[in-house]
Amino acid sequence: MTDQKEIDDHSGVETTQHVWDGIKELNNPLPRWWLWIFYATVIWSVIYWIFMPAWPLVSSYTPGLRGHSDRANVAQDLVEMYAERAAYAVRLNEASLEQIRSTPELLEFAIAAGDAAFGENCAPCHGRGAQGAPGYPNLNDDIWLWGGSLDEIAYTIRYGIRNENTSSHFSQMPAYGADGILTQTEIDDVTEYVISLSGGDANAAMARRGAGIYAEQCAACHGPTGGGDRLFGAPNLADREWLYGGDRETIRATIADSRFGVMPPWEDRLDPATLRALAVWVHERGGGED
Repeated sequence: MTDQKEIDDHSGVETTQHVWDGIKELNNPLPRWWLWIFYATVIWSVIYWIFMPAWPLVSSYTPGLRGHSDRANVAQDLVEMYAERAAYAVRLNEASLEQIRSTPELLEFAIAAGDAAFGENCAPCHGRGAQGAPGYPNLNDDIWLWGGSLDEIAYTIRYGIRNENTSSHFSQMPAYGADGILTQTEIDDVTEYVISLSGGDANAAMARRGAGIYAEQCAACHGPTGGGDRLFGAPNLADREWLYGGDRETIRATIADSRFGVMPPWEDRLDPATLRALAVWVHERGGGED
């Protein structure tokens, strides 16, 4: 390597006079504008270190001259948000369904809060769109086992169904097969009669025999024509809507072994305003009753 400059014949650019496997390294300095930008960022970083939190310490950090804190700002924003929500919460708990519907900002708050609470607490069972699944009711239709008014929905959410809470809805269907109440043949006959109640393709002879068994064993809760009874949470058997499934085998399994779906009480997990917002959200899905 010498002090004399070497110009590459092909590019006309000065080289560094370094050669690797016959390849010469060209001396292409960075553009001046790029260097000025780089120097500016270095200067800006020093200014930032002085005025803003920047350097970690053993148990804290350098606060900077501005004393800026995103954590403190978020905490303040949360305080303001909770204060605003508290005002709406009081109004929501005191308002009737008609008042909620006639107050756009209150209805908007209830729907937004209810949707968030549903996604966090209820969607794992009922689905994110509240469409339900076998054993978990669809909350978008107008089929209600325990009542579909705003207050009835709120009660169900608050206390749940068949749980340890003494105020929860409770009903229990006998397991006619497992408990030996009916024979297998009688269960088959009742199954055909239940299928016939909703207009299904039932065996006529078996359904006729099952009608008498149904009147003795089932009509007290489900009604003489299978219309159901909300007092007992007994479903309507004539509407072609099935919580666990309406095929012959599923209906027979329900009669033979019973069902005992459980919903937890939410009163100890959610505040009253959130419970009310959830009730409004469910009610407004499309099937709520006045």
